[in-house]
Amino acid sequence: MNSQLPRHSVSVSGVITDEDGRALLIQRRDNHHWELPGGVLELGESIEDGLRREVREETGLVVEPGSLSGVYKNVSRGVIALVFRCRATGGQLTTNDEVIAFRWADEDTIRQLTTEAYAVRLLDAMRSATAASIRHHDGTHLL
Repeated sequence: MNSQLPRHSVSVSGVITDEDGRALLIQRRDNHHWELPGGVLELGESIEDGLRREVREETGLVVEPGSLSGVYKNVSRGVIALVFRCRATGGQLTTNDEVIAFRWADEDTIRQLTTEAYAVRLLDAMRSATAASIRHHDGTHLL
């Protein structure tokens, strides 16, 4: 048996939209990239609880997870990302050790500020499709 089994990491992200249909982006402190709020699930943590925790840590918002909008695999890093539509139910946007800014972005702004691999997650969630998208990427571009 192979002692070096492949390892995957599972992350969760929340797409929160405002009354104008724009999605919330965070600007990361470490690399200044614009992304969705989210992060890596902890072992033993439920998907929904991890999503709530990560969004709250990065934004200050309390959210209620909705439908799964997509599953994305970064094939070069072995990261599986689960993206959910979310509804903000409380809290307020607050910068922190991980996030330096927030921005409500429409589809054109999302395409300008984010890489293709991140833009597609937001755009998939913003569409009213009921079925979740399943996509592969290399960290920057769709495959």
